[in-house]
Amino acid sequence: MAGVFDFKKEYADLYLPKAKPGLIDVPEMLFIMIDGRGDPNRGAEYKNALEILYGLSYAIKMSKMGGKPPAGYFEYVVPPLEGLWWLEEEAFDGISITDKEKFCWTSMIRQPQFVTPEVFAEAKQVLAKKKPALDLSPARRVSFTEGLCAQIMHIGSYDDEPATIGVLRAFITEAGYESDLSEKRRHHEIYLSDPRKTAPEKLKTVIRHPVAGR
Repeated sequence: MAGVFDFKKEYADLYLPKAKPGLIDVPEMLFIMIDGRGDPNRGAEYKNALEILYGLSYAIKMSKMGGKPPAGYFEYVVPPLEGLWWLEEEAFDGISITDKEKFCWTSMIRQPQFVTPEVFAEAKQVLAKKKPALDLSPARRVSFTEGLCAQIMHIGSYDDEPATIGVLRAFITEAGYESDLSEKRRHHEIYLSDPRKTAPEKLKTVIRHPVAGR
């Protein structure tokens, strides 16, 4: 639709990298986030998190229908789902994956800057009325700055990511940087495809790792 703001297109450097890895300085952005644990393919916790994230994101997008849209509101496409991933008791580089039940994760969706704490609270009220069985308490509004990272586009199954991450790690070393994965800086994925509608070999996922200078 003409005139509808699409974060992926407007910030192509963040969302549409090439299959060849590169560096990017990721600025501060606004997100709704939910933390959880467990296998995303099997656990109810991850499924519930996505239901809440999308429910709140679309409640905010449709807030214009109430007759008085939030100050600064504009027409936009809801940005893609993203995820930060780590393991609590051992280092996680995205390559050595033995037991997905041990995953810790933060699932998140970017929000426009007009989403103030008041707009977020109103969206929670709207979704609570629509789906009273959902516990919305885990959802939080967060300003998140990722800083200097290396990223690459992975095309294929999520289980095939280690090979792509290997390419990314080699690039980081060759570029004179070090991987900076830590308790504060996580393995980051951005999901550009709907796995319910896309063949595994055609899935597009941005993989991003924080880096630091030597």
